[in-house]
Amino acid sequence: MENLWISATYDWGVTVRVDKPSDLREPVLAWGASNLRDLPWRRTRDPWTILVSETMLQQTQVARVVARLAEFLDQFPDASACAAVSAGDVVTAWAGLGYNRRPLMLHRAATQIVAVHAGEVPSDFEALLALPGVGPYTARAVRAFAFELSAAVVDTNIGRVYARVQGSKLTAREVQAFADEASSDDQPWLWNQSVMELGALICTKQAPSCGACPIREICAWAGEGDDPAQGSAAVSVSQARFEGSDRQLRGRLVDVLRSAPVPLSKLAATMKTDPTRAEKILAGLQRDGLVVTTNDHARLP
Repeated sequence: MENLWISATYDWGVTVRVDKPSDLREPVLAWGASNLRDLPWRRTRDPWTILVSETMLQQTQVARVVARLAEFLDQFPDASACAAVSAGDVVTAWAGLGYNRRPLMLHRAATQIVAVHAGEVPSDFEALLALPGVGPYTARAVRAFAFELSAAVVDTNIGRVYARVQGSKLTAREVQAFADEASSDDQPWLWNQSVMELGALICTKQAPSCGACPIREICAWAGEGDDPAQGSAAVSVSQARFEGSDRQLRGRLVDVLRSAPVPLSKLAATMKTDPTRAEKILAGLQRDGLVVTTNDHARLP
């Protein structure tokens, strides 16, 4: 296949080799219109639901989020309900979803939404970025999926698709530039859902189904040679070993604290580690705001 490369220079000085990213729109939109999975966050445009689901989906399997989202929203149907309880209550409701700083930040975001935005999740990009725990990906996702406003979302699935289509490793700025160029401004919800789904179902990390891909003919990689997605920005990498890690011990303590405070004298036994390491982990949890100590006990905030 002949490569008709076009060099596009963006305002911030990044030059990206692109094979007309806008050519992706028609085949990807057509594919997405009939191939999107029926997921609960795709049945709504409620901004709070979208913010919660996007927070849950960060490094958590889709099936687990599907199983827990409705239960969480029953307890916290809007930002006001979330802000009205303690951070510890939100962390407790998050049990089994991992990464306990996420519910802590969601509670802080809810508190700010109530204080600054009268309880309504904002649609403005900068206002979304100003919320605790909300970065560029989540801000764009809320804009596209809740408000159907123009936004070029880049998650690990989308980053993988774009690196392979481009045929080269992309920096963070390059992959966002490619996304901006490819994005469909008149169908932002369907576009972002479709290219994300393409990465999740077809252009997978392992054994991609290139033969079933709607953009195979305009993909520079198409499953041949070294995978350009490896080492490209926005593409997930293998995590450090969990078993025996500080992450495991932090999670172990928070899980116990969901039920009741723990005497400081029993921290090491609770975490199943030595006292020195237990004190270090407790200090980290305190810095993060996940644990407080009162009356010689550790508890959730």
